[in-house]
Formats: sequence, structure tokens, C-alpha cells
Amino acid sequence: MLPSVIYRFAEFELDLARVELRAQGAVCALEPQVFALLALLVENRDRLVSRDEILEKVWDGRVVSDAALASRIKSARQALGDDGKSQRFIRTQHGQGFRFVADTRVVQAGATVAAATVPAAQAGIPGRAAHALSALGKPSIAVLPFRLVGDAGPYAAIAEALPDELIIDLARLRWLFVTARGSSFRLRAAEADLGEVGRLLGVRYVLSGSLEIQGRSLTVAVELVDTRDAGVVWAERFNGVLADVHRVRDDIRRSVLAALELAIPRHEAELARLNVSEDLDAWSAYHLGLQHVYRFNRKDNAAAAALFQRAIRRDPAFARAHAGLSFVHFQTAFLGNTDDLAGEVGEARRFASRAVELDAMDPFVNFAMGRTHWLSGDLDGALPWLERATALSPNYAQGIYARAWTETLSGRALEGRGHVDFAMRLSPLDPLYYGMLGTRAFSHLMLGEHSEAARWAERAARAPGAHVLIAMIASAAQALAGDEESSGAWAANVRERGPALSRDDFFRSFPMKLADVKARVSGALERRGF
Repeated sequence: MLPSVIYRFAEFELDLARVELRAQGAVCALEPQVFALLALLVENRDRLVSRDEILEKVWDGRVVSDAALASRIKSARQALGDDGKSQRFIRTQHGQGFRFVADTRVVQAGATVAAATVPAAQAGIPGRAAHALSALGKPSIAVLPFRLVGDAGPYAAIAEALPDELIIDLARLRWLFVTARGSSFRLRAAEADLGEVGRLLGVRYVLSGSLEIQGRSLTVAVELVDTRDAGVVWAERFNGVLADVHRVRDDIRRSVLAALELAIPRHEAELARLNVSEDLDAWSAYHLGLQHVYRFNRKDNAAAAALFQRAIRRDPAFARAHAGLSFVHFQTAFLGNTDDLAGEVGEARRFASRAVELDAMDPFVNFAMGRTHWLSGDLDGALPWLERATALSPNYAQGIYARAWTETLSGRALEGRGHVDFAMRLSPLDPLYYGMLGTRAFSHLMLGEHSEAARWAERAARAPGAHVLIAMIASAAQALAGDEESSGAWAANVRERGPALSRDDFFRSFPMKLADVKARVSGALERRGF
């Protein structure tokens, strides 16, 4: 069983796992593209979503007319009883994009979506996750993005950068279960009931805070809450100047560790400290780049590249900024968004190598280097780097997912399945959750469990943000499971979104070591004309 994440606004519920919009419990009929558009806007309700990003995520970057986009916006509004005049739910900012403006809460589903063969003790159900973690004896925590008070101007990135650093620091401690950034950053303290956050993410504690900047002065207030009774366990206020933000960051981390009554010697706490830039502009540019790179579209990837380059110009020894640029080139090559594949692969490796030279103990650096080996189909070369990343940071969800993907395609399906299940428990709201579901599907394909593979692949392909290669997995899995109708529907979806895609493209992105599995999948794709 896995969680059904639901967004609730007015009389409506948007259920991502069931792919349903409900009004007072009744399902509203929506075309798939309209649902995808609505989900994109709701999930990014804290910001304006540009026309270009909508085209990248909903139409996979294909050129469509303004009339087609306007038609989908109109259909979404009609389903909500909205219109272009009142704009009660979807607001148009002419020439820029659209924003979902209704008050929205993220809630735990009353029911769950079945996914066979997941042991109950490992289930990712938020309501049960805390119980499962309690049985393991581990305290658990989620760190939310800090709330901005007033206008922080160019320093607004600190409100996400500080908690992001805290997540990284805490995740390196083996005894603590830390929810990944991709999930906790979808929940904002200003709009969230912390007890509900605890149930949704399966954590005992939530750390939240606020950031206020006046002139050159910086004030950060931090609060640790027990989600079981919403009681404040600890709170503190930190003051400083912008030029001294890194000292404030260290004070916050030390105070949080003390508040959790850590029995860790001082020298181990020092080892847990990341080697980050002491230049505020470089540090902020890096974190702004992260906000773009995880959106997996051409425009944001280019923005991320510019920000990581800016960070490196300010601080050439900033290892994570080099690893960020490796991520940018990896993404370009993996999605095939280039006419110079070899050049992009080379750049991904070059920047990762430089990051390793600067800080070989950083988990993100090792993660970046490991993934560069995927691009040349070298799974054996990738695995040691990803194992090292997760050894350095045992709760690093992205690293665990990447390791699971590598193990699975290498033929170690059961090991990969265990790791991807853990990654999904760590980050049940991750923006790359579709990739985790796809890895789970691959684990069943490797073992000839075609019906289970089809079930997981279907969920992966329907998940928000899933790229076109995930639809190819669904088409192959359904064909192997004997569901020709569903297989054909997903094949048609692939041809609409990526007419030039072939089996070669598929196996370049998903290199399988087991010849018999590759032959089975290749045969299924060939029957669909790929």
C-alpha cells in the first residue's frame, strides 16, 4: 500500500494517486491533459507557472498554439466552476503565465492505493509510517522551508537554503530518519497543520521557522514541534548580519542538535558539517539553481546552469556548484535534449570530477559522479560512487533512489527493490517520485513478474511530471502482461509526445545488463513499432 496524496481546496479534492478531481466526493470528468495542467498549477501554487513550463510539463515541449493552451485552462476552470472573469482558482498573469490562488491544504487520504507485494512494515502509508519508524526505534523529523516575513529582496533564497542545509546535516546522522527535501518542501508552515504534516510524512517532529531581513540585519526564528500534540519542544531566535549568515547557520544547526539531546561527541558534529562556500552570493546562487534543476525541463535547466556558473565565478572552490553543473549536463544528455550527446556526457563527467577533487566526502558530489556513468551504460562504474554517497548520508533519498535504479538494471532486482522502497518512504512527495515508481516496475520486469511490473509502470506513467520515457516503460510492461489495449494506448501517447523515439533511445537511457530481460522488453517495444 502506498499513500494517496490529496490537495483540498474549497469543495474540491485533487487526488494525484487516483488521478481524480472530486467535488464533494463526486468524481469530475477531466481529460488527461486538463488533469495534468491542474495538478501542475496546484503543486506549484506558491509561484507563477510560466507558459513555457506548462508546455514542457504537459505537452513535453511540443509547439502548440495559444488557443490549445487557452482551451485547457478554460476546461480546468469550468471543472472548478471558475471562469476567466472571476479567476477564483486559476489566475492569469498576461504575458507571463498562470497561478493557482485558492487556499489549499495537503491532506492524507482516507483510503490508500493498492500496490501488491509491499510488506506492511515497509509500507509508505503516512498514517502507518510513524508506527513503523517507532518500531525501528528511530526518531524522525521533517524540516519545512522557512516563512519569509516582509520583502527579503535578493536574499529570499535564504529561506529555502537554510532549511535545505539543515536537512543535509541531519540526514548524515545514521540514527535519525529525515524526510527528504523533495517532500517536506511541498508543505509550508504558513498553510499547514503541523499535526497533519506529521501524519502525512510519518514523522514525530517538525522543524519550521521564519526569516526576516531589515537592511543588513538578519533574524531567524526556529521552532521544533512534536506533531503528536502540536506542543512546542524547543524554540530559539537567532540574530546576525547578512555578511555573517554562515555563523547563524552553524548556530541553528548546533542548537537543533542540542534540542534533540544528541549524544554525539563534538568532533563527530564537526565531521557532519558540510564544506560549503562562505560567499553568500555563491551560496544563494547554488540554492536558487537547485530550485530550477529539479523541474526537469529545458528552460529551468538553462536557468540552473547560469546560477551554478555564477556560484563558481564567485567561489571557484565551491564543490557543490560544480556538482550542480554536472547535474545540468547529465539531465540534458539523459533526456536527449541535445545534438551533441558526447559533448554533454563529457561535460557532466568533467564537472563531477572537479567536484570530487574539491570535496570527495560530499554525498551530492559522489551522487553526481555516479550518475555520469549511466550516460555511457557503465552501471558497474556507477554503483561504487552511489554506494559511497549513501554511506556518507544514509538518509539521502535521491542517492538511495539512484542506487536502486543502478542495482535493478544491473540485475540485482531484489536489492534495488528494497532500496527504492526505502527511498519512497523517505520522500513520499518527491518531485521524482515517478522515477521511483518506474524503478519498482523495472524490478518486477527483471524477475518476469509482468503483471506487477505493469501495475507499477502504469502508476509511474500517470504520476505528475513523468517524462515520455516513463510512458515507454508502461507500454512495454503492459504488452508483456498481455494487456494489448493499454500497451497500445501508452504507445500512442509516446508517439504523440516524442514521434522520433526508438528502442535505441530507450535502451540508451535504461541500459539493462541481463540479455534475456533486454530481449523481452525489446520484443515488446518492437511489436509496438518502436
